[in-house]
Amino acid sequence: MKKIKILEVKSEIAAGTRGASLGIDAIKTACLDKGSDYFGRYESEEVENVNDILFDGFKHPNAKYIDGVLIMLTRVCESTFTTLRNGHMPLVLAGDHSTAAGTIAGIKKAHPDKRLGVIWIDAHSDLHTPFTTPSGNMHGMPLAAAAKIDNLESKVNDPKEDTLMYWDKIKRIGVEEPKINLEDIFFIALRDFEKPESALIEKYGINVIKTQEARSIGMEETATRALTALAACDLIYVSFDVDSLDTDVSRGTGTPVPGGLTLNEAKELNSLLMANDKVVCWEMVEVNPTLDTENAMAENAFEVLEEVTKSYEARASIEA
Repeated sequence: MKKIKILEVKSEIAAGTRGASLGIDAIKTACLDKGSDYFGRYESEEVENVNDILFDGFKHPNAKYIDGVLIMLTRVCESTFTTLRNGHMPLVLAGDHSTAAGTIAGIKKAHPDKRLGVIWIDAHSDLHTPFTTPSGNMHGMPLAAAAKIDNLESKVNDPKEDTLMYWDKIKRIGVEEPKINLEDIFFIALRDFEKPESALIEKYGINVIKTQEARSIGMEETATRALTALAACDLIYVSFDVDSLDTDVSRGTGTPVPGGLTLNEAKELNSLLMANDKVVCWEMVEVNPTLDTENAMAENAFEVLEEVTKSYEARASIEA
């Protein structure tokens, strides 16, 4: 039975709004308020962050703080790699979503000969590159980095030469080749993306189940369709951005979008996915308590984390 290890990534340098670095401690506060000993039961590791660079201003308008993002992705890659190689199940709690590219790189480094599928539960597709981004915020680029693409067909920006030097290094973290194929991504609750991203979704036939469809068919069928679509993959990584939740649940995230999942739907969906033995890593991101009241999003996020953990432990006991 693989033991759970929690990786804490308190980085927010790639977000457009400050405060995501506080999300993990907010989840721990929610845990204590509930009277739970959850964070005392599992080994954890905090990945050192570089949030202080935010005070220096950014020098790369098409990929803000990309020098720091490179550092963070490399560190997350190594922590994920080591956790997997030591036989643990990594549950990653992160600030901004950019660091998911590091998580994916770490999985691929640990399993270089395995085909990796990604289930991305998020309001956004995060397929931008420095050539296409409208904001320069790198939490919108992790899947493009993992797939090692530039999307020059949809180019709207002319990034600086040193920006592209950092971008090239980011695309090669962990292993030289692409960590994932774009067709091995499955989006759930997607509802806010730009033309350069939709062009990639159409070109590569990336699967998308929007919120209303997921609700119509139910979470069990949604999970089944995602896992079936990725049946050719050897391993699966699940990334849960809390902005996949509806704004009626909470606004405690940097880029909330109406029309998302309910809390119960998110709990059920993530639990069902974690029950599948191909899932080797689960990640939750973008809790921002500075945008919230009464720590609502963190409390909801902790409930999802508890359900995912229960699902994994039930699965692991069967595997043992």
